[in-house]
Amino acid sequence: MSDRTVAVLSGGLSHERDVSLRSGRRLSTALRAVGLTVDEWDTDGSLLTKVSTQKPDAVVIALHGGEGENGSIQTVLEMLGVPFVGADSHACRRAWDKPTAKAELSRAGLLTPDWVVLPHSTFRELGAQAVLDAMVGRLGLPLMLKPDQGGSALGAQVVCDAADLPAAMVNCLAYGETVLAERFISGVEVAVTVVDGADGPAALPAVEIVPESGVYDYTSRYTAGFTNFHTPARLSPKIAGEVAELAVSAHRLLGLRDVSRTDAVVADDGSIYFLEVNVSPGLTETSLLPMASEADGRSLGEIYAELVDRAIARS
Repeated sequence: MSDRTVAVLSGGLSHERDVSLRSGRRLSTALRAVGLTVDEWDTDGSLLTKVSTQKPDAVVIALHGGEGENGSIQTVLEMLGVPFVGADSHACRRAWDKPTAKAELSRAGLLTPDWVVLPHSTFRELGAQAVLDAMVGRLGLPLMLKPDQGGSALGAQVVCDAADLPAAMVNCLAYGETVLAERFISGVEVAVTVVDGADGPAALPAVEIVPESGVYDYTSRYTAGFTNFHTPARLSPKIAGEVAELAVSAHRLLGLRDVSRTDAVVADDGSIYFLEVNVSPGLTETSLLPMASEADGRSLGEIYAELVDRAIARS
């Protein structure tokens, strides 16, 4: 490992910049601990020059939101012929757009909460209240509102009372031009990391998420003590196996590679619903992938060092 030089990309200009910087710092420390030489690069106007002149053996993307997950950075690295850890640009675009991912997995037979997608313009042109009334008539209450793209639960919230919908919609649209409204599924929320290995993709132990507020929003995700986690999740062996199977299926069906994290909910009747998938999972001190890797008996550095080797071998 000592002859490998890896560039960790973090920061960027998305709403999730701070989280990305924290992920990048932690990942860099983990990779250095297993013997790699690591450069930490912010994603700015100097990036292409750095990539072209310093020529790292591989790049690891620790960007969250925006160009780090929507295929943009991946496209640039592909054009430059630089090996990188993670899904290719086409798969990133499929996963980044939540309605697209939900539709593909629903067609394949996976359960996902019923949903509608509406751009901001629809509310302006047809009248916000009339559209909201139709939404409630179609999906019922409570509803989960979230931007159709993006991560870290920015703009996402559960709405139980129709009177709260207008304000929730305004908050959601602050983070994107299009709203994804889902039927809220009550149950056990879990996150399952999938890592590619010699035998194909395999799920790490599921992490059960129990936020103090009842909603796993941005504050609950990134403030220590605001959420309780159980790793492995407190599920029966049968349900735990089905949750793992769901995550691996999502990884395969969306054409992802190296690493992904699927968020799901186990409903009260035991049904398992896909919520969304992340191609650049968080790596902060409160993030879920490091918890899963520890429960699996592997360090974060060991997992990502193996993925660096896979990326280099692909090139």
